[in-house]
Amino acid sequence: MSKSFDVVIAGGGAAGFFTAINIAEGNPKLKIAILERGKEVLSKVRISGGGRCNVTHACFIPNDLAKFYPRGERELKGPFNRFCSGDTIEWFERHGVELKIEEDGRMFPVTDSSQTIIDCFLNAAASLGIQVLTGESIQNIYRAEDYWKIETQKETYLSAKLVMTTGSNPKMWDMMHELGHTIVPPVPSLFTFNIKDPRIKDLMGISAVASVKVKGTKLNASGPLLITHWGMSGPGILRVSAWGARELFDKNYQFTLQVNWLNETDFEECEEILWGLKQDQPKKTVIKYCPFDFPNRLWHSLVSAAGIQAEARWADVSKVQLLALVAQLVNGEFKVNGKSTFKEEFVTAGGIELKEVNFKTMESKMQKDLYFAGEILNIDAITGGFNFQNAWTGGYIVAQSVLEEI
Repeated sequence: MSKSFDVVIAGGGAAGFFTAINIAEGNPKLKIAILERGKEVLSKVRISGGGRCNVTHACFIPNDLAKFYPRGERELKGPFNRFCSGDTIEWFERHGVELKIEEDGRMFPVTDSSQTIIDCFLNAAASLGIQVLTGESIQNIYRAEDYWKIETQKETYLSAKLVMTTGSNPKMWDMMHELGHTIVPPVPSLFTFNIKDPRIKDLMGISAVASVKVKGTKLNASGPLLITHWGMSGPGILRVSAWGARELFDKNYQFTLQVNWLNETDFEECEEILWGLKQDQPKKTVIKYCPFDFPNRLWHSLVSAAGIQAEARWADVSKVQLLALVAQLVNGEFKVNGKSTFKEEFVTAGGIELKEVNFKTMESKMQKDLYFAGEILNIDAITGGFNFQNAWTGGYIVAQSVLEEI
């Protein structure tokens, strides 16, 4: 016997729950089910932000918010004008969850616990009569006359509306492909760079505000750069990895990274500063007298890389050595050989082709009554709460669209 619903939501994650709750609040009479293949729902919410759940980001202007999405910027401007970060804060407050803003703009529940968000969703779903069904691995999806037929290993479900919030699940992408959708092949985004180089060896934990560029490309970014035991990380690196996800994949993560450790100071400015130091402070030891706001150990390493002896004074530095030091500071080249996952985050670039989705309704242009929200789409963002904001916005718009039609 098949089970009938008004709305079936495939995927028990952030986007799935947010969609279901907003539909049920708009029309409590609707019969709604969330199908989750795993034993637990909201597993990604649980680990997000180191277990604190980075709910959204304190960027309240829709067009500015959209700029944090390497894929989806143009398409999200309209949706963000309907449901933005401020709406997210208001929604959670209305559901008993207060959020706080941290210095970098990230927003978390004041409890600093992702369980607060999970409890909020589970309690809301229970009180609204939403059926949350775990261990339901979808095997087939069919369009039958004016309803959807969803077969799992256990049951067959019939539904007037089907919402896909299954994230980066290749099996679900294959099913969507069979229904006529183009799938942009997934590649990793938000990763750190593996670099073995004597200049940064044993400097793990040191950070500097730097600008970075992938040699031979237009990929560049600036921000705090963190030296790790495997290479380089930090906001600047993650930004390059996100915007360059496909290009760096095509390079098999083998490329040259150009680092300006002085961020906005260029070659000529740096050279002028060092020449001035050579004339004004000739007796000072180079290694002990750095004219920049700069980590000492990194300065020592770059001075050594420029061929300047540890005991050398500024008066002893030759023109060749000085220019070599300038080059190390503002245009150091580092060979990248591979990538590493950033913390617990695993974000992919790829998914359903955005041209095939109506962003006013989040409905498929290929199939009536089929909707999408979250990372199943070819949308991804840098770290900082932006991927969740995409889930909330998409879920909200799906809910409004479904409520208008049912």
